[in-house]
Amino acid sequence: MPHITTSPVTLSVVTPMYNEREAVDHFVGRLRPVLDGLGVTYEVVAVDDGSRDATVARLMQLREDWAQLRVISLRRNVGHQTALRAGLHSARGEYVVSIDADLQDPPEVIGEMLRAAREQDVHVVYGVRSDRSTDTVFKRKTAGVYYRVMRRMVGPWVSDQAGDFRLMSRTVVDVLNNLPEQRPVYRLVVPSLGFSSAEVAYVRAERVAGETKYPLSKMIKLTLDSVTSFSAAPLKIATWLGVLAFVLCVGLIVAGLIAWGAGTVVPGWTSLYIAVLLLGGVQLICLGLLGEYIGRIYAATQNRPPFLIAVDTDARKEEPAEFASPSVR
Repeated sequence: MPHITTSPVTLSVVTPMYNEREAVDHFVGRLRPVLDGLGVTYEVVAVDDGSRDATVARLMQLREDWAQLRVISLRRNVGHQTALRAGLHSARGEYVVSIDADLQDPPEVIGEMLRAAREQDVHVVYGVRSDRSTDTVFKRKTAGVYYRVMRRMVGPWVSDQAGDFRLMSRTVVDVLNNLPEQRPVYRLVVPSLGFSSAEVAYVRAERVAGETKYPLSKMIKLTLDSVTSFSAAPLKIATWLGVLAFVLCVGLIVAGLIAWGAGTVVPGWTSLYIAVLLLGGVQLICLGLLGEYIGRIYAATQNRPPFLIAVDTDARKEEPAEFASPSVR
């Protein structure tokens, strides 16, 4: 069912958090004055993604002095995109902004985003990084490769400088909340929907505190989720690799027979081992890719809830979050 707005909230700010105790105070200290100065009704939906530090405890303390702050704590760590999904399902605003708590994306840009959405009458406003010099060289290079591949698979409208800092209309959020995908990658899903959009440029800053929550392992997982969510191309690539390996093997057999017929000794044990190992490696890669797709199908058939909410400070809820419908929660 589509999310139904039950109160006149103009703007919802959704921020997933994981072990962000060191950054919470800095984030709130910059976000609150920005939102108070917009002259609109708003709420902040802070989604704790199973943090192991005192993130939730500090959010609860801050909420005592900030009525617009809503704290949602998930039962376990489910990942950034799923935590964002939980926030989108809970947000009530006419417009919804997603932003991380590390302050690499400046809250001061939110007002410009809201104005752009209203004045240009668009459904999505992307925060586009005009300067990424604060990122490491490795991250800039790998991000460049990632977005080039994604544009080939998803379409040219995927910006290589836009992450998860964006503003969306209620229409877009309702569509996202009704998607059946188990592991959506919103930086690709949102532009693929084709809603009218605008861009607001900003300079990406350094993380204000703590360590990055996107190490190499999570970047690899994001890449796998992105590829398998939007294209069957890896399976086609695996097929062509198999064809190529078969052709090469036939060629080696023909060459060996010709050499044997000419009475030439064929030394070739090393090359034979290399060929066998190469073919075995290709087969294992193909099986792994196939397993990724089968795993997604299996997860979809189970229909388990992607997240469960342990705590929700919204007093207007009529039932405990953990008993909500799995299709929604």
